[in-house]
Amino acid sequence: MQIKKRHFGTYQDQNIDQYILTNNQGMRVKIITYGATITSMTIPGERGDLDLVCGFDTLEGYFSAAYSKNAPYFGCTVGRYASRIKDGKFSLNGIDYTLAVNDGSNHLHGGVKGFDKKVWRAEVMQDREEPRVVMFLSSPHLEEGYPGNVEVEVSFGLNHKNELSIRYSAVTDQATPLSLTNHTYFNLSGFKHTIENHKAIIFSDKHLAPDQTNVPVGAVENLSGSPADLSGGKLLKSAFEGLETGFEHYFLFDKKWGERTKAAMFTDTDTGRTLEIETTEPGMLFYSGYFTSDELRRESGPQYGKYRGFCCETHRYPNGPNIKNAPGSITGPGEKYTSETIYRLGW
Repeated sequence: MQIKKRHFGTYQDQNIDQYILTNNQGMRVKIITYGATITSMTIPGERGDLDLVCGFDTLEGYFSAAYSKNAPYFGCTVGRYASRIKDGKFSLNGIDYTLAVNDGSNHLHGGVKGFDKKVWRAEVMQDREEPRVVMFLSSPHLEEGYPGNVEVEVSFGLNHKNELSIRYSAVTDQATPLSLTNHTYFNLSGFKHTIENHKAIIFSDKHLAPDQTNVPVGAVENLSGSPADLSGGKLLKSAFEGLETGFEHYFLFDKKWGERTKAAMFTDTDTGRTLEIETTEPGMLFYSGYFTSDELRRESGPQYGKYRGFCCETHRYPNGPNIKNAPGSITGPGEKYTSETIYRLGW
């Protein structure tokens, strides 16, 4: 596997680098140090490389008025805590904390300036006989309201089986909520069509039921037989017919905490391309992109927008700090936060 580095742009007088990972099957993944963001994931196509994810070819694309207004978080690393925390509040060790509120009354994806809006330090490192890009970030005490000084590492590796593995680790000097994920949107047709002709299987028939502000507060709902039940496989077009705004469901996996398991599989029925996802996380938020702005497109042409990309966010429970017995939602001093998710493409 090859890794190349190139200059991608400048942000607040800091150089932004792009790392390009290429395997011997012709698969290529591009990642920038702004937000530890996957900007591109291509496979060989009939007319050259075919991009299967939402992103931009220039740094300016991530700062356009349309992108800032819609805030879809294309491809970025999300933290300190992925998804929503209700009312931006939680209590820990008898202390009440108030976080930045940036989604109605709630805290979302780490706040106003989460990990997705930071410049990460990067190195190419040898790991398990395979070179990986490892990105590092320091998050100070009370950043966005979170307690503790946290040191974070996110490692990206691509092998010759067309597997992109993302490994997360972090340590803290105080107990703090931690839940990291990647926010890449996929379209296995290469954006030729919407995702409606994708067949989706998610290996779960239950989810955390949200309240009226779209935040889970602990109730588990069985989805068996409902439009949102993807456990037996279903065309997304068929599922959308029974869901007003598509999917934004946090599915729960029935497995031992920390074990890696198969989470989901998607197939583009037009081309036969597949995406399989494995994770050590207790659940996955599946978002089908109903609210993605139709104004957004890659500079080289592919159109984004409603139902033109789906997102599989493997992470700890949304609102985990406020849900009793939510697995792994708090990391303490002396502990090490770890997580791994694998995205396997087939064509």
